[in-house]
Amino acid sequence: MSNLLIEIGNTALKAAWSDRMTLGKTFRYQGEKYMDFILSLTRKEKPAVMVVSSVIPLQDSDITTLKAECGSLVVLDRNHKEALLSHGLPTYLSYDRAASILAARYLFRGRGCTIVDFGTTLSIDFTAEDGSYRGGNISLGCRTRFKALNRYSRSLPLVDISQNPEEIGLSESESMESGVVSGIKFEIEGYLALYPGNIAVFTGGDANYFAKRMKSSIFVICNLVLMGLALMADEYAQSMQK
Repeated sequence: MSNLLIEIGNTALKAAWSDRMTLGKTFRYQGEKYMDFILSLTRKEKPAVMVVSSVIPLQDSDITTLKAECGSLVVLDRNHKEALLSHGLPTYLSYDRAASILAARYLFRGRGCTIVDFGTTLSIDFTAEDGSYRGGNISLGCRTRFKALNRYSRSLPLVDISQNPEEIGLSESESMESGVVSGIKFEIEGYLALYPGNIAVFTGGDANYFAKRMKSSIFVICNLVLMGLALMADEYAQSMQK
C-alpha cells in the first residue's frame, strides 16, 4: 500500500501519493470542501499511512472520518506538535516549514541549508551542517505585498507579478512591480550572504521565478514540503513494523 500526503495551506490544498520517498502524481485543490476532495482520493485506494499537515487545526469529526480511510493517520497541526519535538525542532514552527527542513536535511546530509519558501508568506529557515535548526524569519510573500500596497494605500492599483519587471519603474505599475520583486530579491540575497557555505534551496509557487534572478546557485525543489511529509510517513510506517 502507498502513503497519502496532504498539505492544507493558506490558499490551497496539495496532495500526493508516495512510496517511501518517491512521490507520485501531485494534486491541487482550492475550495472549502477539502474533506470531500481528500475522500475522493481514498475512494479507490486506502493508504497505509495518511499524513495531514494543516495550517488550521482539524476538527475532531474530520479526524475520525480520516482515520477510517487509512491504516494509520498522522495529524500535523498546532494541536499536534509531537512530531516537531521528536525531530528536534521548536514547537512554534508551522508544519510546512518543518517538513521543508526535514526534506532538506535528508537531501543534503552533512551540509547546512538556507531554505526559502515563496508562498502567501515568505519564510526563510537555516540549518547547520549537522542538521540542527539555526532559526528563521517570516515576511510577506510576493503577491501578498502587491495586495498590501493596494489595500493600505488610497491610490495604488492592484498589480501582479511581471515576467520581465524593469529594474527601475517608469510608470506607477512598473514602479510597484520593480519595487516588490527587487525588494524580495535583495532581501533573499542578504539572507544567502549570512551563511555563504549553505546550500540554497527554494520552494513554493514563485521559487523558479526568483531562482532565475539570483546570482547564487539555487536548488529549486517545488514539492519540498510533500517530500518532508513523505519522510514522516515512511518513518511512521517503519516504526509500526518494529
